[in-house]
Amino acid sequence: MNSLHQNPDPQIWLGRKSEQKEYWHQWIEYKSNLQFGQEPRKKIGILGYPGEVGVRRNQGRPGTKDGPDLIRKFLGNTAYHLEKELPILDYGNILTMNNDLESTHEKITETVHSLLIHQHFPILLGGGHDLAYAHGKGIFKYLLPKGEKLGIINLDAHFDLRPLIQGKGHSGSPFFQLAKEYPENFNYLVWGIQEAANSKSLFEIAKSVQAKFFTMEEIQSKSWEFMEQQLVAFMDSVNKIYLSIDLDGFSSAVAPGVSAPSPMGFSPEQAFKVLELIAKSKKLISMDIVELNPRFDQDNATARLAARCTEFVLRKTFG
Repeated sequence: MNSLHQNPDPQIWLGRKSEQKEYWHQWIEYKSNLQFGQEPRKKIGILGYPGEVGVRRNQGRPGTKDGPDLIRKFLGNTAYHLEKELPILDYGNILTMNNDLESTHEKITETVHSLLIHQHFPILLGGGHDLAYAHGKGIFKYLLPKGEKLGIINLDAHFDLRPLIQGKGHSGSPFFQLAKEYPENFNYLVWGIQEAANSKSLFEIAKSVQAKFFTMEEIQSKSWEFMEQQLVAFMDSVNKIYLSIDLDGFSSAVAPGVSAPSPMGFSPEQAFKVLELIAKSKKLISMDIVELNPRFDQDNATARLAARCTEFVLRKTFG
């Protein structure tokens, strides 16, 4: 299992030079061999998943393996506005060897659980959205013994509730897998669903697992006040929130660098309203941002957007 871990690379975290510590790259600490600090205080733990096996299994466009380090690169040059006492720790990447996605998922689950035990706020950078299965399992493993109720909010064009392929998970199945393994504890809301990208059978599966969702047509036609009420009601019904941001939910005009682009996705302005609402709930326990595919990006627009999403959520949560 240990061979799946890759230590962080300080050369990725570069940015504007400044005598004072004003940019993210100046605040990052590097942690090798997944050694977790014992200090009894809140920390942010960054973990990359440069994986595309799940994307290939789901017939998507490969290229997501280069996503995590590129997000780090653009996050590094971003102005820093978090609490100065808040450690930002990079724990490197979890790799996939010989297409063995299942071992990778096990390692991610174990690592997320350890991060939460050691008082980290985990940020996972993808990679394919199959990451959410392993990520969610780690959070359930941490919360269920405490009797706490988890709510999952996914900003995405897709439900990602597809059944397994030949008994194996993939980038379209993470929430299907979580629903099957935690049927009594699966509380799932998707914001940004596109009907043209989800078959009738997927809507039926969503109904069967009692998923809540907003379609893009609803987002365009209904008031923000209405959506805000629905989102707040969902968040009020749970103790903690796991946020997953799939970059293919954004319009391809602003996020061309994804495996499944769509011209009908949401705008950053629409998404950031939701992200701010989630951050201000003070219930956010962990987040991931997935499906960046640099191979199809234009002027790194999608990578920059991923970094901005990450910075925005953390600033609104810990700023």
